[in-house]
Amino acid sequence: MHQQWFTCQNKKLLGNFLSHAQTRTSGDYQCKFFHFSPESLPTYLFYLAKVIRNFIEYTRMKNVIDFLEQLKRNNNREWFNSHKDWYEQSRQKVLFLTELIINEIRKFDKDIPITDPKDCLFRIYRDVRFSADKSPYKTHFGSSIAKGGTKSNRAGYYFHIDPDASFIGGGIYMPGPDVLKALRSAIFDQPDTFLDILENPGFKKTYPTVDGEKLKTAPKGFPPDFEHIDILKFKSYAFTREINKSEIIRDDFASMMVEKFQTLYPANRFLNDALDQYL
Repeated sequence: MHQQWFTCQNKKLLGNFLSHAQTRTSGDYQCKFFHFSPESLPTYLFYLAKVIRNFIEYTRMKNVIDFLEQLKRNNNREWFNSHKDWYEQSRQKVLFLTELIINEIRKFDKDIPITDPKDCLFRIYRDVRFSADKSPYKTHFGSSIAKGGTKSNRAGYYFHIDPDASFIGGGIYMPGPDVLKALRSAIFDQPDTFLDILENPGFKKTYPTVDGEKLKTAPKGFPPDFEHIDILKFKSYAFTREINKSEIIRDDFASMMVEKFQTLYPANRFLNDALDQYL
């Protein structure tokens, strides 16, 4: 057993996963889980060891980073097709990680339903029709965990694995006009509630600012002399935290993400409540 990996946080994640593994449907994952009724302790321990080995292997991201680094150097169809097995292995790891994170998030955010991780993972193929860059593949993996999947307009959680520019975060990024108006209306009516979330020391340490572009003037329909008009000028209510490669390949990467996502939850709850009340 890898001693560094077996931290208290990872023991908790593994325990949660083991209880889930007995009832989940494995789908077409390369990492197969199973139902079993052990007739003896040796049988139980054999299967338990197998689950633990697979769990550790599928939560390690170094091989994924190695694949993405090579894809950046060889972003063409010939290389990709000749390394399709490597891509599929990397994709399966990210899907496994996504499912693990979904199950942990659902313990504190009831807005997140039981979700197929395939509905959260963005495709690696680029749409190059209107781009000067004709590279056929994205050089990152991204998973969006929200009610409605990758096309949801609700606040959720996102992780982005890139050898040079990884980050985690969430909220709502570049919403449409109706959604944005609903968010601004909620903040206008409850500014102290929203600002208390943003100014919470733990939140502010992890997510120092709201991300994205701002209007230069007050948004239409809101008084310019509103005390907190600056917070209404944002075009997105998204929050991110950069992560470096050394963090991604750590054995406790999954536990770290769950912790940061739980810190984000109060902001997501406010934003989703706003959509329920004002949209």
